[in-house]
Amino acid sequence: QIQEAILTANQDEEEALTTVAHINETVEEGDSQKTLQVLQIPTAGLRAVHPDCADAYQVELAQRQTANASKGSSDGVWVKHSIKDRYDYFYNLETGQGSWEEPEGFEQKADQLSKEEIQSAVNSVTAEYNREQLWLANEPFVTQLQARIRGHLARKKHLQRMEYLRQQEPHVVKIQACFRGYRQRKIYIARINLLQKSVASVVKIQSIVKMWKAKRKYNQRLQFFRDHVKEIVKIQAFLKANKARDDYRTLTGARNPPLSVVRKFVHLLEQSPLDLQEEQEVTQLREEVVTKIRSNQQMEKDLNLMDIKIGLLVKNRITLQDVISHNKKMKNKKNKTSKDDQTTGDGLGIKGLNKGKRRKLEAYQHLFYLLQTIPSYLAKLIFQMPQNKSTKFMDTVIFTLYNYASNQREEYLLLKLFKTALEEEINSKVDQIQDIVTGNPTVIKMVVSFNRGARGHNTLRQLLAPVVKEIIDDKSLGINTNPVDVYKAWVNQLETVTGEASKLPYEVTPEQAMSHKEVRNRLQASSVALRSATDKMLNSIVSSLDNIPYGMRYIAKVLKNSLHEKFPEASEDELLKIVGNLLYYRYMNPAIVAPDGFDIIDMSAGGQLHVDQRRNLGSVAKMLQHSAANKLFEGENEHMTPMNNYISQTYEKFRLFFQAACDVPEPEEKFNVDEYSDMVTLSKPVIYISIEEIINTHSLLLEHLEAISPDQNDLLHELLQDLGDVPDVETLLGEGAVDPDDSNREAALSQLAKTEISLTLTSKFELPEGDDKDLKTLMTKTKKLIVDVVRIQHGETLPEILETPATAPQELEHTKIVQRRADQDAQTPEGLKSSPAVLEDSQLPLEQKKRKILRNLRNLEQAGLVTASNKYQDLINDIAKDIRYQRRYRQRRKAELTKLQQTLTALNSKTDFFQEQMNYYDTYIKTCLDNLNRKSIKLDSKGEEKGSKKWKPQSLKYTAARLHEKGVILEIEGLQTNQFKNVMFDISPTEEVGDFEVKAKFMGVEMEKVQLHFQDLLQLQYEGVAVMKMFDKAKVNVNLLIFLLNKKFYGK
Repeated sequence: QIQEAILTANQDEEEALTTVAHINETVEEGDSQKTLQVLQIPTAGLRAVHPDCADAYQVELAQRQTANASKGSSDGVWVKHSIKDRYDYFYNLETGQGSWEEPEGFEQKADQLSKEEIQSAVNSVTAEYNREQLWLANEPFVTQLQARIRGHLARKKHLQRMEYLRQQEPHVVKIQACFRGYRQRKIYIARINLLQKSVASVVKIQSIVKMWKAKRKYNQRLQFFRDHVKEIVKIQAFLKANKARDDYRTLTGARNPPLSVVRKFVHLLEQSPLDLQEEQEVTQLREEVVTKIRSNQQMEKDLNLMDIKIGLLVKNRITLQDVISHNKKMKNKKNKTSKDDQTTGDGLGIKGLNKGKRRKLEAYQHLFYLLQTIPSYLAKLIFQMPQNKSTKFMDTVIFTLYNYASNQREEYLLLKLFKTALEEEINSKVDQIQDIVTGNPTVIKMVVSFNRGARGHNTLRQLLAPVVKEIIDDKSLGINTNPVDVYKAWVNQLETVTGEASKLPYEVTPEQAMSHKEVRNRLQASSVALRSATDKMLNSIVSSLDNIPYGMRYIAKVLKNSLHEKFPEASEDELLKIVGNLLYYRYMNPAIVAPDGFDIIDMSAGGQLHVDQRRNLGSVAKMLQHSAANKLFEGENEHMTPMNNYISQTYEKFRLFFQAACDVPEPEEKFNVDEYSDMVTLSKPVIYISIEEIINTHSLLLEHLEAISPDQNDLLHELLQDLGDVPDVETLLGEGAVDPDDSNREAALSQLAKTEISLTLTSKFELPEGDDKDLKTLMTKTKKLIVDVVRIQHGETLPEILETPATAPQELEHTKIVQRRADQDAQTPEGLKSSPAVLEDSQLPLEQKKRKILRNLRNLEQAGLVTASNKYQDLINDIAKDIRYQRRYRQRRKAELTKLQQTLTALNSKTDFFQEQMNYYDTYIKTCLDNLNRKSIKLDSKGEEKGSKKWKPQSLKYTAARLHEKGVILEIEGLQTNQFKNVMFDISPTEEVGDFEVKAKFMGVEMEKVQLHFQDLLQLQYEGVAVMKMFDKAKVNVNLLIFLLNKKFYGK
C-alpha cells in the first residue's frame, strides 16, 4: 500500500510537471489562446485563471521566462522542482521522467518557469484585471471625486489670481491704457500717412469696389426674384388678399370706416349688366309665378265645381248639357280673359297717360304699400268682416298683395301680418284656451291653407310621402280596430269557405263581438300592425323638423306665446297640445287621411285609393291624433284601452317635437330684414291685382275705417282721402271699355273686372326724385355724387378730395364712366331705368359734381344731418352701409331667382296635372253619353321658404358674486367674498370690433373702467396663461372669461 501510494504520488507529480513543461513550451510558442487552454488544464492545479486575461497571461509569462533565461543557461534538459519547500524533484524535459535524487551532471534549464512562478504570474495578472474591473465599475464616482478636487484646486487658484489682480488693478489699468494709447496712435499716424499719399488710388478702388458690390447685389437680387417668381406672386396675392380682407372687415365692422377704405368698394354700388339682367329675370319670374298661382287656383276651383256638377249629374239633379256647358266655359276662360287683359287697361283707365289717372294710380300704389308694410290695418279689417267673407278676402286680395310670399321680403311681411292678426284674434275672440281647438280660428285656417298649397311647394310630400307610400303599397297590411266590422268580416269569411249560412247572428254589439276569441285575436293582430305603422309615421315626422315650413313653426311659436300671455295659469302641457293641434291635426292629419287630395302621392286622373288603404291611413292618423293631444281611449273605444300606454309614450315624443318646433328665430333674423331693405333695391315691389280686388279692398277700407284706424291723423285716412270715393269698374278700365248699348253690358263688366294690372308699390312719404328741398332725397343724391367723385380722385378725407382740382386724366376717366353708364341705361328696360334727375346729375363734369356736392353739404349741415367737424363721416358711414346692403341684396336675389325657377317648375307641373284632369273630364263626359260613372279628384299644393339669420350683441351686467359663481372672478384684493354682491361689472362692446369696455361699480358708484381686447385674451390663452389681473385687483380666469364673451356676444 505504501508502494502504491508512492507510485501514485510520483505519477501525479510527473503529470503536474509534464503540464508545467507543456505550459512553458506553449508560452514560448507565443499563442495566447493556447496558453490559456493549457493553464486551464486541471492537472496543472492553477487557480484564478480568467478567460479575459489570455493576452496578459501570455505577456507576463513570456517576460518571466526571459527574465529567468538571463539568470542562467538554457541548454540543460533537467528542471528541479521544490515540493513543499522541502523535497526536490528532478524532471527530464526530453524523456518526461523524473527522480527524487539529483542526477549526474545535473544542469538546471534556467528559462523554465516553475508551477509557483506560473501561479504567481497568474495571480498578479488576475489581480490586476480584477482591480481594473473594480475601477471601471466605480468610474463615475472616481470621475466625480476627481472633478470636485480639480474644481476646488481651480477655484482656489482662480481666487488667488483674482485677489492678486484686484490688488494690482490700478497699475494694470494704467499700464494697459498707456500701451494701448501708444499702439493706437502709432497705427493711426501710419494709416493717415498712407491714406494721404494714396488718396487718388483709394477713391478709385472704392468706386470700383462699390460699383462691383452694387452690381453683384442687384444681379443676385434680380436672379433671386427670377428664381422665385411663383412664390413672389403667391406672396403678393396673399398680402393683397389680407389687405382686402382687412379693408372689408373695416368696412363691415368699424363704426366709422375711413374714406380710403370705402372708396375701394364703391364700385360695388355700380349696377352691372348682370345686375340688371338678374333683376329683370326676377321681376319676370315673379310675375309668372303669381300669374300661374292665380291661374292654377282658378283651374282648381273650376275642377272642383266640375266635380260637384258631375256628382249632381250622377244623382240626376242636373242635365248632361249643363255639365258639357261648364266644361266648355272652363276650357275657354283662360284664353278669353288673357286676351281681354291685354286689350284693356293700357291706353285707357287707371294706367292711362294723363295727370289725373296717373295720380289715381300712384294713390293706389301708396295705399297698397301702406297696407303691405303695416300689418295692423289688414289684421283688424279681417275681423270686421263675416268669416266666410274674410276667408275669401284672404285667399284673393291679401295673398295677392304679398305675391304669395314669392320672395323673402314679402314672406317676412306676410308673417308679420299673420302674427298681428293671430294676436288680435286671440285677444278679442278667444275666451278659453280650448276655443283654439274646438273652434275654427280664421288666422289658423289661413296659415295652414297658405303653407299647404298657396305657393306650389309641396313640403308635406317630402315629409309624409315615403311612409304613406309604404303603407299604401303594403298589400298584406290590414288595420281594422272596429270589433263589429272585424266580426262581420269573420262571419263572411266563414260562409265563403264553408258555403253554408252561418249560425252566428250578423248584427251584434261591440261587446258581443268581443266575446269571440277569433275577433279578439284579429283585433290583437291589427293593434300590433297599427303600432308598427304609427311608429314609422311618427319617426318620419319627428326626424323631419327642418322640413316643416318656417312660417308654420313661427306661427306655432306666436300661438304658444300669445296664449301663455293671455292665460298665464295654463300649463306647458296645455300650450303644447294647442301647438300640436296646429302642427299635426290641422296641418298634417288631413294629408295622411287623404294623401291623394293633398298631392302627397302621385295619382293618375280618375285613380283613387282602395277602401282598405284609406282605412289603414285613417287608423294611423287617428292614433297620431290621440297621441298628439294625449287623449286616451275610453267609452265607445273601450276595446282600444290597451293602447293607452302606447299613446302616453308617443305623446312624450310629440311633446319634445312641438317644443323644438317652436324654437325658431324671429323673422327679422331669419330674413335679414333691416331699415335699408326697400332703399337700395333696384326694383320696387310689384303686385298683380285685379280691378275687382282693388275696388273691394277700397270699399272695405272705407266701410270699416273707424274700426281699423280711429285716429283721424293716421296715414290711412290721408291716403283714402286722396283716393276719394270708390270707383266703378268702368272708371278704372276707362270709358268705352264696354259698349253702353251692349245688352250684356253687366256680364261684360263683370268679366272685365277680373282684369289684372300691375302696381309698383311706393311710399307716398318718399317724395319724387329731383326735389332738392326734400332732405332725404338730397342726401341720396349727394351720396351718389360723392361715389362718382371718390371713384376717380384719391384722398384721405372728403373735404380734401373736394378741394383738390381734378386733373385732365381724371376728367377723361370720369367721362368714360359717364358714357358707359349712359349706354347701359339706354339698353335697360323701362321699369329698371334711372330717373331723369339722377341721370342728369350723373352726366355732370367732375368739377361741377364737386361744386354741387359742396352746395348740398351746406344744406344738409344746416338741417343738422351732417357736420363738417368730423369731415362728413356720417355720409361716409351711410355709403358703407349701402355697400354692405348691396352685397346682401345680390346674394338674396340669386337665392330668390333659384327659388322662383323651382317654384315655376312645380307650378307648371301642377298645371300639367290640372290639364290632364281636364282631359280626363272630357273623356268622362263623352263616356257619360252611354254610361254615367262617378269619379272625383281633389288637388292641393304646399310650400315653404327659408331665409337667413342675424344675431346682435347686447351689453352685460353681472355682480362680482355672480361672476365668482361662474368661476370667471377668482378673488378681489382687499375684498371679502361676502362683499362681492356690492360690486357690479358692466361689459359692453365698443366701436371697434373685438374690443370691450368693462366698468366696475361699488355700491352703485363707478370706480374704474378698463378696455378689454379680445385678441389679447386669445393670446394669453394661447400662451397658457390661466389667470390675469384686471383693475390691478381682480384675478380673472382667462378661459372662462373668453367663454363668457363668446357665448354672450358672438353666439358661440
